[in-house]
Amino acid sequence: MIVTARVDINPYSHIYVTMKTTIDLPDDLFEQTKIAAVKQRTTIKDIVIQGLEIVLRDEGKTKPSSSALARLRRGYHLGGKPLTRAEAHAS
Repeated sequence: MIVTARVDINPYSHIYVTMKTTIDLPDDLFEQTKIAAVKQRTTIKDIVIQGLEIVLRDEGKTKPSSSALARLRRGYHLGGKPLTRAEAHAS
């Protein structure tokens, strides 16, 4: 399943960066999510976004440390050359 997420680095900005990611869900949870999406006349993507927003809501009430924000802005250098999708998913 591919999920598109909005990442808002600046809480005062209305510009969102969209990122696609793959998550593995247990079959029964995926089935329940599909059913909920149909009943709510929405998409699985929106159900996942709503769930993540609920989980992260309380976490967002505490102000992140300035050093954590600085690390996010700089990014992480993991060394080496960037992997292709195939290389990243190879077992």
